[in-house]
Amino acid sequence: MNTISRENLKARLERREPVQLVMALNHWAYDQLHIPGSRNFENMAEAAGNLSRDREVIIYCANPACPASYRAYYQLKSMGFNKIARYSGGIEDWTEAGYPVEGSLAGEAAWAA
Repeated sequence: MNTISRENLKARLERREPVQLVMALNHWAYDQLHIPGSRNFENMAEAAGNLSRDREVIIYCANPACPASYRAYYQLKSMGFNKIARYSGGIEDWTEAGYPVEGSLAGEAAWAA
């Protein structure tokens, strides 16, 4: 499994590299809090129909223990996506670093552990 660190992901987003960032959690979680520029899909079949196989896909979920990004990673791999990485820290790691987020909880102190 290819992984990407928080710092590497942030640097790539700041450079506006053409990555496809996907939050693997449900729409409710996505609406609450996500990394800016992220996309969210009902399932990985929908994702596969909307993502480019020519650009890298970076999958994340809640935290290192969250299984959603593992499942999404392997599902996309099985659908022919070869340029794919997992940001294992997830939204929890991202917010702990104080990096920007979007969503209805974006200003909430409860997310800053």
